[in-house]
Amino acid sequence: METVNHTVTEFILVGFTTDPVMQLVLFVLFLLMYCVTVMGNITLIVLICTDSRLYTAMYFFIGNLSFLDLWYSTVYTPKIMLTCISDDKSISFAGCLAQFFFSAGLAYSECYLLATMAYDRYIAISKPLLYNQVMSPRLSSYLVAASYTGGFISSIIITRETFTLTFCGDNVIDDFFCDLPPLVKLACDVKESYQAVLYFLMATNVISPTVLILASYLFIIASILRIQSTQGRLKAFSTCGSHLTAVTLYYGSILYIYSRPSSSYSLQRDKIVSVFCTVAMPMLNPMIYSFRNKDVKDALKKMRDRIRVS
Repeated sequence: METVNHTVTEFILVGFTTDPVMQLVLFVLFLLMYCVTVMGNITLIVLICTDSRLYTAMYFFIGNLSFLDLWYSTVYTPKIMLTCISDDKSISFAGCLAQFFFSAGLAYSECYLLATMAYDRYIAISKPLLYNQVMSPRLSSYLVAASYTGGFISSIIITRETFTLTFCGDNVIDDFFCDLPPLVKLACDVKESYQAVLYFLMATNVISPTVLILASYLFIIASILRIQSTQGRLKAFSTCGSHLTAVTLYYGSILYIYSRPSSSYSLQRDKIVSVFCTVAMPMLNPMIYSFRNKDVKDALKKMRDRIRVS
């Protein structure tokens, strides 16, 4: 990717505060959250790979979601912690570009994967007898591969468009990582064509998956309403509860930050939402998908018993 037409060689990450005490508090907080994120997602991946009861399309998608969350958090959190305790707040131009590229690719891939998981829930509820046949391992693999491919192709486009802007004068990023809104604030040649690319990618990678998710849930609701017993309806809807929670939190945050024109960005307010997207969500997803899931809890208990015996 070209990195021309810029006049800066590094950026300065402001973070949240310059108060040394608060920086130490934030370091400890981010460290704890990152440890929980790593342990939670790795545990969930290991359970899905080792327990035969979890060899289904649904858990295959959840395992890939945990992989994305683990990678996504690692792109950001170590650098955030380093910025909190180090006097050097700089990040090189190449480092900023790499962080931006991987974060965008992983975020877009997760959007597609969540849409795929909505389709999976639709098949499970509307065609339960044909579920294993329809959501075959081959189709599941293709859907996951398509999610990664679409996400990283879009990331190449947005990274190239963003890092060929002219960054002139101030190189201070009023955020804790290289994100789109603060970088656009530093550019001095943002054209309408660039904003058009942003809207195109938003429509392709966020709005379109959102429409697919909404359509899937409309069909899911219609299928649930055809179930005669109240207990059956509650059981069917409970299988979607975790996914619906994750979708609401993730898409709500992304749409809030990135669906507005650059002129309306409020960097101070967006920092809180960005922390939720980049640090909190990867930590919460394993909890969302495991604490209410009997199969996962049983697999975790089985693993714990196996560890005790050994």
